[in-house]
Amino acid sequence: MKPASDALRTGVIVGRYPGDHVIMILDGAGWHKSKDFDLPENIRLLFLPPYSPELNPQEHLWDELREKYFHNRVFDSIDTLENHLVSALCNLENAPALIKSITGWDWIINAVSSAN
Repeated sequence: MKPASDALRTGVIVGRYPGDHVIMILDGAGWHKSKDFDLPENIRLLFLPPYSPELNPQEHLWDELREKYFHNRVFDSIDTLENHLVSALCNLENAPALIKSITGWDWIINAVSSAN
């Protein structure tokens, strides 16, 4: 998987969600703060405070993936694992109510409302 900044540069996010307002929540990693690219108009970045993984909704999505899709699984190859991960991520992407229940905290909802 690519870091968020790479996904923005390659247009992956913009290409998948061209008509949506996208809020990307990022930690303070240096590669998330590159000034070498123009942020697309439909994307807003929100940076988490330092040392606060409990605020990162991505961590909770990974918990969901581990529990529902990877619990007690062994894979024959890295390709099999990657294919399983892609399938699991597609399932999550197609379950917006589930995603909202896991990540729809008040401060995130308020940030989305402010972006519109």
